[in-house]
Amino acid sequence: QVQLVESGGGLVQAVGSLRLSCAASGRTFTSYTMAWLRQAPGKEREFVATISRDGLSTVYADSVKGRFTLSRDNAKNTMYLQMNSLKPGDTAVYYCAAGAYGSILPRKISQYDYWGQGTQVTVSS
Repeated sequence: QVQLVESGGGLVQAVGSLRLSCAASGRTFTSYTMAWLRQAPGKEREFVATISRDGLSTVYADSVKGRFTLSRDNAKNTMYLQMNSLKPGDTAVYYCAAGAYGSILPRKISQYDYWGQGTQVTVSS
């Protein structure tokens, strides 16, 4: 198993930036494909971005492509989400998630087995 803890959320004005972190402990970090997902008030949880175990491949939701950058530091067991040009529509609780996959990069919520507790991101207009 792996335990995940998010940090870095907060309140920011539109067009501002935030960087989220997800620290992992437990089983070897490189065993897991990692992802960020988010849930806005009154909406279903949705996929944001995912990154391969070696950090060389990423996939983004269309809504964040070009504004968000996902990376991971396997030496530090940590994943990062750099969020730029934030919009009020990005307001949500952001969750990091892990799944034991090989080369695929899942986009479905149900494909991730381990979750953090979430961190709130609020973007004001």
